Amino acid sequence: MSAKRKRIWRNDLVALVFLLPFTVLYMVFTIYPVIQGLYMSLFKWGLMGKQDFIGADNYTRFLGDKFFWGALWNTTKFVLYSTPTIILMSLGLALLANRRSPLKRLYRAAYFTPNLLSVSVISFLAIYILQPYGMGFISNLLKTLGVQEEIFFLKDPQLVWVSIVGTTAWWTCGYNMMLYISALQDIPDQLYEAAAIDGASPSKQLWSITLPLLKPTTLLILLLQLIASFKVFAQIRLITNGGPGHATRPLIQYIYQAAFEKNRLGYAAAMSYALFLILVVLSLIQLKATREGDR
Repeated sequence: MSAKRKRIWRNDLVALVFLLPFTVLYMVFTIYPVIQGLYMSLFKWGLMGKQDFIGADNYTRFLGDKFFWGALWNTTKFVLYSTPTIILMSLGLALLANRRSPLKRLYRAAYFTPNLLSVSVISFLAIYILQPYGMGFISNLLKTLGVQEEIFFLKDPQLVWVSIVGTTAWWTCGYNMMLYISALQDIPDQLYEAAAIDGASPSKQLWSITLPLLKPTTLLILLLQLIASFKVFAQIRLITNGGPGHATRPLIQYIYQAAFEKNRLGYAAAMSYALFLILVVLSLIQLKATREGDR
């Protein structure tokens, strides 16, 4: 064996040694649960007792389950409400935090700080702020300003979505803001200087230079936000528990209830793979759009 081939073999072996711990953990905690979940979805599977093989019955069952479709529609509404809101907020905050100012670092830290808080803390703050008279910060503030009508932010079917989306946007837009700031810093200053010499106003520079050059970052954030929004669960579970009624119950909460409250793990696994298929299709569509946009 030549010295070159020995060196290549040694480098491959070193790389394998470094990759092995991650590969083992990935197989145990990701690949195996996926395979096990697919296996469970073919059975009438409970936490205790015998598991009966029922084939694709769990899959055909949720197709006729009105609660499944209701939860899926609630999740879709959250995606449609939250995704553009979070993207626009993130872009706006990034533009503000990227301006030349001695307080620029303070702005970035202030905008990003909510992202460091846990979902339980965020949910507690939302409940405190949105409670009705005598308890809620916003209701008491409105009362001080002379608004006597009592507003139930977490009980009204329309206002509850505003509350949840607003809480989620305030909590999560800091991360996307940092992605936008990183992309903004990669835009050469010479482009803005040349545009200013040609007489382009700041708004014209925004539409003609900044936004087009931020398109790849926007597509990335859109993909990440779509996936994250379709997986919404914790903040809704803690703030409204899917209420009022089932008006805000997302699909993952319905899956959770089917598995751990109704003891139907096989049925819950089947619904989980329906959600997984939706996320895969969305990712493929987004990747295809990204490739076509780069041409």
